[in-house]
Amino acid sequence: MDNPQIAAVFEELAELLEFRGENPFRIRAYQNGARAIRDLDEPIREIAQDPERDLSKLSGIGKTLAEKIGVLLETGSLPQLVELRESVPEVVIAMSRIPGLGAKKAAKLHEELDLNSLDDLAAACREGKVAAIKGFGKKTESSILDGLAIAKAASERIYWANADVIVANLTEHMKNCETISQMQWAGSYRRCRETVGDLDLLAVASDRTKAMDFLESYPGRASTILRGDTKISIRVEKSFQVDMRLVEADQFGAALQYFTGSQAHNIHVRRIAKEHGLKVNEYGVFRIDDETRVAGTTEEEVYASIGLPVIAPELREDRHEFEWAANQTLPELIEPAHMRGDLHMHTSATDGHNTIREMADAAIDRGLTYIAITDHSKRVTVAGGLDEDRLLEQWKIIDEIRDEYSDRLTIYKGIECDILEAGGMDLPDEVLGQGDWVLASVHFGQKQPRDQITDRILGAIENPHVHCIAHPTGRLINRRDPYEVDMDAVMKAAKQHGKFLELNANPARLDLNDIHLAAAKRLEIPIVINTDAHRIEGLDVMRFGILQARRGGLTAADVANTLDVESFTKLRKNMGQI
Repeated sequence: MDNPQIAAVFEELAELLEFRGENPFRIRAYQNGARAIRDLDEPIREIAQDPERDLSKLSGIGKTLAEKIGVLLETGSLPQLVELRESVPEVVIAMSRIPGLGAKKAAKLHEELDLNSLDDLAAACREGKVAAIKGFGKKTESSILDGLAIAKAASERIYWANADVIVANLTEHMKNCETISQMQWAGSYRRCRETVGDLDLLAVASDRTKAMDFLESYPGRASTILRGDTKISIRVEKSFQVDMRLVEADQFGAALQYFTGSQAHNIHVRRIAKEHGLKVNEYGVFRIDDETRVAGTTEEEVYASIGLPVIAPELREDRHEFEWAANQTLPELIEPAHMRGDLHMHTSATDGHNTIREMADAAIDRGLTYIAITDHSKRVTVAGGLDEDRLLEQWKIIDEIRDEYSDRLTIYKGIECDILEAGGMDLPDEVLGQGDWVLASVHFGQKQPRDQITDRILGAIENPHVHCIAHPTGRLINRRDPYEVDMDAVMKAAKQHGKFLELNANPARLDLNDIHLAAAKRLEIPIVINTDAHRIEGLDVMRFGILQARRGGLTAADVANTLDVESFTKLRKNMGQI
């Protein structure tokens, strides 16, 4: 079992124990352990097998979880989880998440109606079976149907990029509210997570009633969920929740730090504060002994009160940020202005929408100094992939137009070459060897066994004409899981053979993820952030890749296409000599 699989076991354990009302400290231990394992940038199996390291000493693990990890690594299962699954049907847990239903009513519905899915519950409501059960009635039945639709929609986290559009629209609306003097978005949106479950807006307003009225006047509001003295929650676009909290000016920094999170980061902040004789909450920083207020107006004050510099929101996941902050080694995270090149894009020669010249001109408009044209190879028939003759013809065209751009843009002759299902590359070496930049990618056979997919990618890495592995895990966020691949083996091979790994900036991919990026940084594997653009507008997704890179702790020095063209060309050639 790998890290995500082990983490998933502990997450499920925590959920089932919580449903049964078990000890909350025990539940939290499993939750913390799951998070700690997911955040590791090295295989937990290697740590467990290292005689000089003690798994139980890792933050968030402890002796009990270390023992269970040993069982999972040895057997692949945990008897405790099997027993819990039998005692709490999955459909009961799903029903308990419906607004207003709860665990007891969910269990009764399951017992009375023998339901196996939420669809069964919906059908029972429509047939009047729920209303007939004692303690429910027509009103409850109707609210369950409404709740089913809301729960289904609200449970779907949206891409950060989509949340960003909502934020932009709401910000444009709210900036016209004269009573608001200060506002900032918080939560997972501010931490730039791949997906966002809801939005948190903090504001300081001289008239809170008017501020809430102004939010409710937003044209995109579908409904108001609740409205109190200091908080209002609305739904936009039918189901997506937006919360606005109104705070005092001297509380704003503390509230922003608190509601930005993550929960694990905040727990660590409070632990350090306690060591300083302080307590930190959303209202400010106070001395424990006499409740004297110490800080809270700004985030800078909050962190300074516990002896730390401000930590970038993208790093606030309780991974390495406190160690870096204490040692004054917080990374200077990559910025959009650092980018010089884009090494993955498609043209109308395959499934793109623009010509080489149009993509080149658009790249110049965005301040880039080099690009690689990387259309698909022939295996991708649905995209009209290039065979040997068509590819060489395209490269000839690039050779012919290079002089037009020589003082503004370097155009590399590239290809996104498929790694075939049986292994090997989609185009012969004698052709690939004539290119400047060869991406290798998996598009087919994604459900093959782990060893088979891993071997295919390792074979591509060992090919002397391949420079980089594109979207290495093949995931599509919320739509397709990563294929089974041993990323630790892939990274070690990339390091050994001097290959780049891609961070695909498409918001549906963001592949590599932040944990993989942190591992690549540790191994000193150069990352290239590429847009995989299929039209001019696609070049603009670069910013999403940069935000993902920041979550992985990457600096400009960790990303190869922040180099100027001469330095990048030299690095590309030198990497191939490793």
